Amino acid sequence: MTLTPSTLSRWLALTLLVKMSPVLAEPWAEKIYNPKPDSEDIILPMPCEGSMVFRQVEIPVSGPLDDMPITLGEDGGEWGFVEHSYPTFIAGSFTESKKNKGRYYLMAKYELTALQYQALTSGTCPTPSRKLSIAETNISWFDAVNFADKYNQWLRTNALDKLPKEDGNPGFLRLPTEVEWEFAARGGLKVNSAEFRDSHYPMDDMKNYEWYSGSQSSNGKVQLIGLLNPNPLGLHDMLGNVSEMMLTPFYLNKINRLHGQAGGFVVRGGSVISNESEIRSATRKEINYYDEAHPFTSKTTGLRLVLVSPTITSTDRVKQLEKNWAALGADKPGIDKSKEVPTDTAKALGSLASGIEDTELKKKLKDLENQLRASNQQQQEERAQSIRASLNLGSFLCTKLQDDGRFLDFLNHNYELLCKDKDDSDKNCAIRKTKLGEQTDRLQQLTSYYASSLVDSATLYGQEGLKHEVMVFDQMLTLNKRLAGLKPFLAAHWQNQQQYLANGKIDATRWLDTCKQIKSDH
Repeated sequence: MTLTPSTLSRWLALTLLVKMSPVLAEPWAEKIYNPKPDSEDIILPMPCEGSMVFRQVEIPVSGPLDDMPITLGEDGGEWGFVEHSYPTFIAGSFTESKKNKGRYYLMAKYELTALQYQALTSGTCPTPSRKLSIAETNISWFDAVNFADKYNQWLRTNALDKLPKEDGNPGFLRLPTEVEWEFAARGGLKVNSAEFRDSHYPMDDMKNYEWYSGSQSSNGKVQLIGLLNPNPLGLHDMLGNVSEMMLTPFYLNKINRLHGQAGGFVVRGGSVISNESEIRSATRKEINYYDEAHPFTSKTTGLRLVLVSPTITSTDRVKQLEKNWAALGADKPGIDKSKEVPTDTAKALGSLASGIEDTELKKKLKDLENQLRASNQQQQEERAQSIRASLNLGSFLCTKLQDDGRFLDFLNHNYELLCKDKDDSDKNCAIRKTKLGEQTDRLQQLTSYYASSLVDSATLYGQEGLKHEVMVFDQMLTLNKRLAGLKPFLAAHWQNQQQYLANGKIDATRWLDTCKQIKSDH
């Protein structure tokens, strides 16, 4: 064929079109990457006109050095040295709005799919299809880390403005830590404390929520994403379908802490070859990074990503961290100083150590100062949990006061209506009078118990301690839709508490009326 100028132009245009084909790829249909859409979904773009969906995992802390104590793992199992419960802490990466004053990180709503993996690792764009919306497996831990790196670089080159920022720094994707994963798998703040510590998040029938082995579920075959119901955070297939790789290495459990040896990598959750009893939030396994001469892969192991931020983001953040660090273990308003290690003692030790020439003694005094600060800080964290438990109880008691108070009003109204002009010889009126007396006694006992709780809280915690935790607990209720109905009762309880803090007077009748007047359908 002879190349004329016009032929050459057409050939060059065709070549350019082929090279641009990834850019001109057909956008993915929503059902392929998000089969169960929700208004709270956060969607990031991918190469080949693709998308990945994330969900917020919120933590009710505000400062960069604040975190929340939680207990992970499970007691009583056969694998105690692997899964036994232990205390730890969690904090979010990104700051919420000033109104909410919380922090959060993002977790992928679904497990990584074959289509999403190919969009970043193949030379050409894959053809979008529902068949490729199956969880990606048979990739190594190194492949998973490399995938996250490729996706980060693509986002920073092509969609930097889509990434959430903390202190002006764009976030980044990586595999989750075990703490991030299990906190989200258990339902985070969308469940109450008892549900959080259960073997798995609340579900009516497991086969409607998670894939496991057996003909009633997956029958041993990896499934498409989004076919079943999500967990309370809106995350799908967290405990089943495929086990998910973690960023952090494996550690054994030593009753109340992790063992000192770091091993292989961790996979969390069960899979389509797991029994129903293995579909638990605490399920974890160690996997060797290598199988003989090659990196380990499995047909039932995949991943999901989290989106987080750096910790030290700027010089201003460093100054804030330094200030917060110096305040750790410091006196807090409203704390009974007779019940904790005096921080003044720790400060005095620090001052004393700085003026001593003996290096050995100076080091011992500094160590002692740090131990005192750490002890004081631990007591303050435990105290904060106790305050939130007290607020929870007070709010619940307020609901009971409303129910029992309104029921007594109902009994009184009926008695006045039906028995006002009758004597006790009327059997029905006698019964009504007895019930009226019983309900009056019951309400008096409840009101007395509630009044005692207000007095005890004021004595133990004081105004400032209670005020801070009221804001934290209110945010926790806001984030848990099933407990959101408790918010007006928390407000009423806090109103009653403040009244007692202000004047020290017992006004049980007024406190009862405050709870009764709340408009709710709890």
